[in-house]
Amino acid sequence: MAVLRMSNQSRHEAETVERFLDSTLESVDHAEEIAVGLAKRAGFGEDDLTKIGMAVRESMVNAVVHGNRYNANKKVRFSVSKNSESLTVRIADEGEGFDFENLPDPCAGENLFRSSGRGIFLIRSFMDEFQIRRLAPGGLEVVLVKRMVSK
Repeated sequence: MAVLRMSNQSRHEAETVERFLDSTLESVDHAEEIAVGLAKRAGFGEDDLTKIGMAVRESMVNAVVHGNRYNANKKVRFSVSKNSESLTVRIADEGEGFDFENLPDPCAGENLFRSSGRGIFLIRSFMDEFQIRRLAPGGLEVVLVKRMVSK
């Protein structure tokens, strides 16, 4: 199911794209393409486009792999919106969730060589705002915001 609302393709006009994506790695690529395309139309520079793309990719991988565990019966709700001030990405899975209040520090010596555990750290460093919340009856939603004038 796709919803596209836009007034104009201009960088100053609001635009939103929403998708319900399968729990596959192909969906990760698709979400990244949509987000970067919208960010480009909004007028973000190459450096910010790279950061947005990586943050969306990390968030989608978390939703598909860790949240939904590739379950074909579970979807990832994805939306990206732009206005004249910012780009906002929402990604929600239908998984069991995890204890995001007590994530291990990926910079701590004992975690430096782990093969995973850096995604949220990277997302936070690439975006201006990062929020995570539990959904009822299950799953998690992350909200990523990149402002046109980054902090």
